[in-house]
Parts: sequence; structure tokens; C-alpha cells
Amino acid sequence: MKHVQLRAGVVPHASLSLLIIAFAIQAAPVNCGGAALLPQSDSKAKRETQARQQKVANPLNDLLDEAQRDIDANNFEAALAPLQKFIAEKPDLAFAHFQLGYAYTALTRSNDAQAEYERAIALDPKMSEAYLNLGILLLDKQEYAAAVTPLSKAVELLPAQGRPRSLLAVAQDRSGDKESAARSFEGVLHLEPNDLSANHYLGDLDLRRGKFAEAEARFRHALQIQPDAPELLQGLAQSLEAQNKPEALDAYRKYLAIRPGDSGTRRHLIKLLLYNQEYDAALAELDRADSGKPPSLDSLRMRADIQIAQNKLNDAVATLQQAITLAPRDAQLIGGLGRIYLQKRDFALAEKELKVATQLDPNNPVYWKDLSSTYYLSGNYPATLATLDVVAKAEPPGSGAWFIRALCYDKLHQFKPALEAYDKFLALEQGKTSDQVWQAQQRSKVLKHMLEGKR
Repeated sequence: MKHVQLRAGVVPHASLSLLIIAFAIQAAPVNCGGAALLPQSDSKAKRETQARQQKVANPLNDLLDEAQRDIDANNFEAALAPLQKFIAEKPDLAFAHFQLGYAYTALTRSNDAQAEYERAIALDPKMSEAYLNLGILLLDKQEYAAAVTPLSKAVELLPAQGRPRSLLAVAQDRSGDKESAARSFEGVLHLEPNDLSANHYLGDLDLRRGKFAEAEARFRHALQIQPDAPELLQGLAQSLEAQNKPEALDAYRKYLAIRPGDSGTRRHLIKLLLYNQEYDAALAELDRADSGKPPSLDSLRMRADIQIAQNKLNDAVATLQQAITLAPRDAQLIGGLGRIYLQKRDFALAEKELKVATQLDPNNPVYWKDLSSTYYLSGNYPATLATLDVVAKAEPPGSGAWFIRALCYDKLHQFKPALEAYDKFLALEQGKTSDQVWQAQQRSKVLKHMLEGKR
């Protein structure tokens, strides 16, 4: 991160470069660009006037000139000796300590630089540049909480400049004070409405707070300034998705056009397309993800989901079989294959796969329910009842389970338990009308007459 520099007797030009911060939807690392020189303040002008006046009367200032020439030539090691000689003779000049701190900073001697900036501040409590450089130094050292104090002072001394506020916001955010960081970035926007860092940060913050429309507005504004910024495109897509706006799909596509290697976001887009029943588009995205490499297990799962949604059951069988070769003990894959065979009314293969799934994951009632349906549709009523007993241990039977039980008992000529099952089904379906209700009512009447006639 670039630090500011002061020159004795020279009015520095204003040159602020943009602070760029990359924040993800959950708090990503901060990257900060720096600035060259800060605008001249009245107090600084007075200090430099005094320095020029002192130079006439004090030959020690030749040492400052020598150090400045070395600094201008980026020969920071050479600048140390004249600055240290000057300070040894005149230890109470804040400017000399500041310059020494600047040289130490360039030489990555952080602790020495910090000590010199702190000494400059002690000698001149209104030296805004020293507060700013100290804050930047502490940010570089990842001492975020410690950076808050000098950067707050820099903001106080430089109220019309956005960069100190941006740096303060970074320190506040990284030290965990999100609310203060938001206020600081709001202050940046009052000074510089087109500041990308502030718009991005506050857009992400609005997303986390559930203020999705506000987040959308911030990201759209920032994209007018930098249309191809991937983080901004992703933020816009997320804010649109949170509002269930269909434009989210195009926003994700624009983001992936710039960041094609973001496999996580591409998978997310595929799931969104599947949810929106855009199956061909989902397959196209999946083909892009799999291009030039063997499909992953996750990719095969999504492809099978799409094929099932398209009712391409034979394709789905082939995809799931390929996935099972990668994960031969994955109960979900095997159970899914069994369910497809059930849909295809291939009861023998459905029974085979679903039995394997129940062995791999015996506590999952979904596989047992599918197995009971397989048994029932294939006419194996004793096995259907036994499987429903297993399901009943995991969850109370619903009306559908009681209806199937009743039919099984009925077909097995076990009329008393059949009548009891019909009655439990009707009790759960009380007040409803359906073909099953009518069938149960009629069959119950017949069974009651039959059982009464046997008494």
C-alpha cells in the first residue's frame, strides 16, 4: 500500500488513486491501492515555510536535502544515514521523523517506521500525513483495530478527502465493526458518489441485511462506472435473485462470461435454470462446465436431475449408472436409479436397486417407501405390508399408507385388518372427497356385511 510523502519546502501535488476493495457476499479479504501525495493543508504550508526559513540559518538542512534526493531516486537505504544524523542533532523536528518513517516503510522495516510515525505525531499532533501513513502501515501489518485510531484522526484532519475515510472503513470492517465501516463508506459517498469501493461494500452490506432493492441500486450504479467488474456483476445477480427477478439469470451469465472458471457460481446458475424449468439452457451450461474434462460426480447428479425433469428416463438411467461407477456406495444415486426403474415399471430392477439403497442407508424412509410401491405394483402384497411396517417405525403412517395397507389386506383376504385400515384411512380423510375415499367407503360397507355374516 502506497504511503504519502512530504518534501521540505515543496508544495506536493494532489494525486489520489482509487481504493479498490474486493468483498464477497460473506466478508472477503481487503485489497487497497494507495495514493502518491496528499493536497497541501494550511498547517502543512506553515510547517514547510518554517522549514525553508530554518534552512537558511541551519546547515543541517543539507542533510534533509540529501535524504530527499535519495528518496526521489528510490535509494531509501542511502536516505537513512543523513536523516539519522539530522535527528541526532535536532530530534524535535516532526518532519525529519516522518521522512525517516517513510524510508523505513519503503525498506519494509515496519516496526522502525511505526516508531518514527508515532514520534512525528507526538511532536506535531496535527500532521495528518503521519496519521495516515501510520494507519496504512498498521493495515499492511493486519493490525486492523490498531489502525482505527490514527485513521480516525486522519479523517478528522482531512475532512474533505475520501481516501482516509475509505481506509478507515477498511480498518473498521476488518476489525469487526461493520456498522462503523458502513458509516465511513457512507461518508465517502457524500464526498465521492462514484467511489467503487464504497458502493461495492455498501451493496454487499445491503445484501447481508436483506435490503435487496437497495443492494441492486448500488451495484447498478457502480456498474455504470466500471461495467465489467466481476464482483459487481455477481453482487447484482445475487440481489436480483434474492428479489426473484428473472434478470438474475442474465446477470449470472454476464458474470460467468468474465469469470468462466467460477465452477461454484456456474453450478448455482444451473440449479436456478433447472428451478425455472429452462432445461435446455441448464444442459448447455452443464456442457460448458464439463467441456474438455471428464464429468464430475456433482455434474452427473445435476445432469440426471435435468434429464428426469425432461422425462428422458433412459438418458437419466445411463447418467446415474455412470455416476454410480464413481460412487458405488452412494445410497442417493442408487435409490434414484431404483425410482427411475419404478417409473419405467421395471419392477425387478427397481426392487434390486432399492434393496441396495435400504442396505446402505437403512434409516432413510424414502427408499423404503419406494420399495413398498415397487412391491405393491408388482403384486407382492406380503412384502408390501412388511415394508410399510418398517416405514411406520420411522414415522406415523399417513392416510395413503393406510389405504395401501387396506388394499393389500383385502387382496390377501384378511378382511378384518382390511376393514380397520379402511376405517383409519377414512378417519384421516374425513370431510374430503376423492376416488380413494369413495372406494374405501364402499369397500368398508361390504366388509362389514361380510364380517357380520360370519358371526
